[in-house]
Amino acid sequence: MGVAARLNAPRALLLWAALGAAAHIGPAPDPDDWWSYKDNLQGNFVPGPPFWGLVNAAWSLCAVGKRQSPVDVELKRVLYDPFLPPLRLSTGGEKLRGTLYNTGRHVSFLPAPRPVVNVSGGPLLYSHRLSELRLLFGARDGAGSEHQINHQGFSAEVQLIHFNQELYGNLSTASRGPNGLAILSLFVNVAGSSNPFLSRLLNRDTITRISYKNDAYFLQDLSLELLFPESFGFITYQGSLSTPPCSETVTWILIDRALNITSLQMHSLRLLSQNPPSQIFQSLSGNGRPLQPLAHRALRGNRDPRHPERRCRGPNYRLHGFAVFWILEACKLRSPAPGQTLARTTGVCC
Repeated sequence: MGVAARLNAPRALLLWAALGAAAHIGPAPDPDDWWSYKDNLQGNFVPGPPFWGLVNAAWSLCAVGKRQSPVDVELKRVLYDPFLPPLRLSTGGEKLRGTLYNTGRHVSFLPAPRPVVNVSGGPLLYSHRLSELRLLFGARDGAGSEHQINHQGFSAEVQLIHFNQELYGNLSTASRGPNGLAILSLFVNVAGSSNPFLSRLLNRDTITRISYKNDAYFLQDLSLELLFPESFGFITYQGSLSTPPCSETVTWILIDRALNITSLQMHSLRLLSQNPPSQIFQSLSGNGRPLQPLAHRALRGNRDPRHPERRCRGPNYRLHGFAVFWILEACKLRSPAPGQTLARTTGVCC
């Protein structure tokens, strides 16, 4: 039985009618880019999440996949894995530079080719290279993240998208292969203070440069380590891209302590348009896929549920930063090698 046959009758009729209308309005859409988070843009039908797996055969996993993302993480289902090693991020001892970009769907930061930023350790068997930092957010506070924790959403979600550089040459190829991608997610709340890394992206002088679709602005001297909380644990599971083609090749790593941005910064995000200036304003907010069934997938975490109150203080719970690399360390103590400089030391939960 085909995918379309499994739709209920009203949805199937709506799809065929919309496809017919789209075929007679304007130029034919690019089949690899014809999707949206909303079914109607500028009065034209553009496939939203319920239709992603139906309009393009290459996206069929969006409709029939069994390891789809995002998911709701119920903490009671998280299995403590004491053998999860620490996450390791390498920045080559340099600060980041790259382009902040309004894609019409997300706020995206695309790092320059150098320095290369890698992540390894944790649940990852290979080294993964950072390809994109993506910001998703909602139209109201407390709703906007793709993932949820115990049925509760967050105002925004930052996703760092990496590809397996040991097995694949680029993100596109890696997204189609096993062990291809790793995405680190950090949740964001609205509060009176702001994460210093996000403040660089969201200050008034920067965010107003990307007000409309395809606007871009070059940034430099960014310290990626400032994005992460001073102490945290992580939860990991096997899932998919949360955009078409929904490839089930992603190891998700969810950081379990949220970041903050101010209400003014969130308001500035909601003023970004998903359209070019020649078209009517439509807020970029609400740019996340609905939750998908977790089914029988395992959720693993590196925080011991026997000690949920632990705040991981002292020398055994440190983030050690070096000129060459910095480690999101859990439950181990490592010292800088001779000649290395300690750039940042904070706590890490395990």
